[in-house]
Amino acid sequence: MSMNPQQPAPGPSGNRPGDTQWQFHEQTNPSWMGHVRQQDYRPAPGHRGGSVAQVIPELATTVAARPSSGVLSLVVGGIVLAFVSLFLVVPFLLANTGVTGFAIGFVASLIPLGAVLFAVHIIDRWEPEPKRLLLFAFTWGAAVSIAVTLLIQPVFALAAPTSDEASFRDFMTTVQAPVVEEFAKSLGLLLLLLLARRHFDGPVDGVVFAFTIAGGFAFTENILYFGRAIAESGTPGSDLAQIFFLRGVMSPFAHAIFTGTTGLIMGFAARRWHSGVSVAGFAVGLIPAMVLHNRWNSMGQDFLAQYVLVQVPIFLLAVGCIVALRVAESRLTRQRLHEYAAAGWFTPAEVGMLATAGGRRQAVRWASAYNRGPQMKAFVKAATQLAFIRQRILSGRDVQSHQQEELQQLHHLMALRAAVGH
Repeated sequence: MSMNPQQPAPGPSGNRPGDTQWQFHEQTNPSWMGHVRQQDYRPAPGHRGGSVAQVIPELATTVAARPSSGVLSLVVGGIVLAFVSLFLVVPFLLANTGVTGFAIGFVASLIPLGAVLFAVHIIDRWEPEPKRLLLFAFTWGAAVSIAVTLLIQPVFALAAPTSDEASFRDFMTTVQAPVVEEFAKSLGLLLLLLLARRHFDGPVDGVVFAFTIAGGFAFTENILYFGRAIAESGTPGSDLAQIFFLRGVMSPFAHAIFTGTTGLIMGFAARRWHSGVSVAGFAVGLIPAMVLHNRWNSMGQDFLAQYVLVQVPIFLLAVGCIVALRVAESRLTRQRLHEYAAAGWFTPAEVGMLATAGGRRQAVRWASAYNRGPQMKAFVKAATQLAFIRQRILSGRDVQSHQQEELQQLHHLMALRAAVGH
């Protein structure tokens, strides 16, 4: 496995890899994800045949990426909001479940939460999001969105029909819950997109953050439902088993799929790198989330039939969409790294290694045999980040700041390359 950058070879008929038109028409858009307009295309550094040392400014240094002011304010603000929210959420839970119900509900809720977070881990493996942002997403879902829901619910209660209790309950379940809960959860997505857009630049990121927020929300909601089964039932054991089977076994991903549709649409909006488009993506993305949530809460006597004929296909469709997103993400990574390979930063064999899950595993095993496994993992991660930085450059917005980030990342990659091959 070569770890030495190669210089580009001339293309046929005088078309060199540095020719912008040649690069754009031949391969710039490998899939439906990350479409690049011709006027926004820019060659990767080094396309003019310069050496690696010449394309890195002397000012560039190998430094760990520092959180931006937006990310820092987001994390700090999220911690404060979550802490304040607990003063509303925890007393509400304890009042409805009691101490014993709360404790049992908390433990039981960890099981479906684990399933959702494991799914997040699988989806997020290709280009992992910062843990601090995933923590923000989880705490937003588990505490802040619950508090927002509790504060807005009374307003909807004023609009609910009061002719009889059944009509009131049906309104709160099928109208209030989908509208308020999806709005409360997705507010966290909007904050992430506006304040941490560097880490929220595509549909996969939107799904990851949405699943994490929804997992947190479902965790707290499950504590309430499981705890109530203990506190309010004459046969707590059987009632808890029944509600756990319904929520923890049959539908642990219900909230994730609802909010995931919002995250998916907002992720596509994030490709435009425009605040107005981001807000529009938030508004549009709420619609399918609310509809799916409404359909789930509207299932009644024919619950089992609707579950098999409607909800299971929706779940399978969601899995198919996630697989398609991962495939497109891999193709996009391969293409962007091919552009750096044409500029002399990678060999074609390295691109094949870095752009496939199997190649990455093989590379880490190879490096581990020489006690350089952690260095290879860092190299793979940095190369993937570089590909996504390039995609942001080709979006046509904030180009200069992203190009500076690109140069720093290239310098960092050369240091990692030396560490792996030393």
